[in-house]
Amino acid sequence: MAERTGCSTVFDGFAGTTRVGQAFVKSNYTVVSNDISEWSQVFGRCYLVNKKDPKYYSELIEHLNNIRPYEGWFTQRYGGDVYDLTSSNAIQPDGSKKPWQRKNTMKLDAIRREIDLLDLDPISKSVALTSLILALDKVDSTLGHFSSYLRNWSARSFNDLKLDIPAIWSNVYENKVIKGDIFDCIGDIACDLSYFDPPYGSNNDKMPPSRVRYSAYYHIWTTIISNDNPNLFGKSLRREDTSDRVSSSVFEEYRQAKSGKFIAVEAIDRLIKLSQSDWIILSYSSGGRATAKELNEAINENGELKDVVEVDYTRNVMASMSWTGAWLRESADLNKEYLFLIKK
Repeated sequence: MAERTGCSTVFDGFAGTTRVGQAFVKSNYTVVSNDISEWSQVFGRCYLVNKKDPKYYSELIEHLNNIRPYEGWFTQRYGGDVYDLTSSNAIQPDGSKKPWQRKNTMKLDAIRREIDLLDLDPISKSVALTSLILALDKVDSTLGHFSSYLRNWSARSFNDLKLDIPAIWSNVYENKVIKGDIFDCIGDIACDLSYFDPPYGSNNDKMPPSRVRYSAYYHIWTTIISNDNPNLFGKSLRREDTSDRVSSSVFEEYRQAKSGKFIAVEAIDRLIKLSQSDWIILSYSSGGRATAKELNEAINENGELKDVVEVDYTRNVMASMSWTGAWLRESADLNKEYLFLIKK
């Protein structure tokens, strides 16, 4: 989809784990990566800015793997014991569930402290922190996020935490990583193409709105990056600054604005309108707060819809359509992910 635009620079406005940004760089685009989260900034520096050969970090990773474990802040809050070797039951004596076994949080405590003591340059520190997060992801007892934990220890949680060099490469392009609210930076980014994949608020009016927001799913990653021993709340011991009152995004809002439109819909409209790029690829779900009709209106009011691709099957759904609004009928009753190519 991006190839047909002839663009060479890309602004990834909601970078997350930077997987899309990495794909663009590997396809010979120069990328400006932005996200409001600390962990995305770290991933960006690790994958998109690093110019050293991966082997350069071998000694650092080996050193961190050999640090002596100890019980610290993370273990006291997120480390659980295995009380019955004949059962996978993860419920602790106080009734709580934990995302990791104690042996691995003790390594986390030791490695995280050592990373700060080494006084690393920003990119080397980002490589170390990314390696730590990826290693923790391989031994957790969750469903892939940290809003709740499993009642029974996952099979992988019994493995020992071990850091590896992330799948990085020596970047030849002058990519840039920034951290901020999309509306604070969008006016200053002059890339040829913008890729937007905002968080989605549910459009299910029959269910109460979720109080777990995008930032809450990865709250522990934020704490590992910041190492700031934050105040916590709830059964999953989330950071207080990930509560709905503090961290919710306008793109996740389920409420209506004074205009009668949903706040999330107005945010998408504003996003497209303020973009400085000639081309935009918007990723959105038909299950998001914006209905197909509203999304179509926001696109057409600010540009021209050139193409639509269904993500799950990478199928060009415009190829067999006689008019650009036909995807509205197809997505009306289905929950699908779409990529919209927009010419401003």
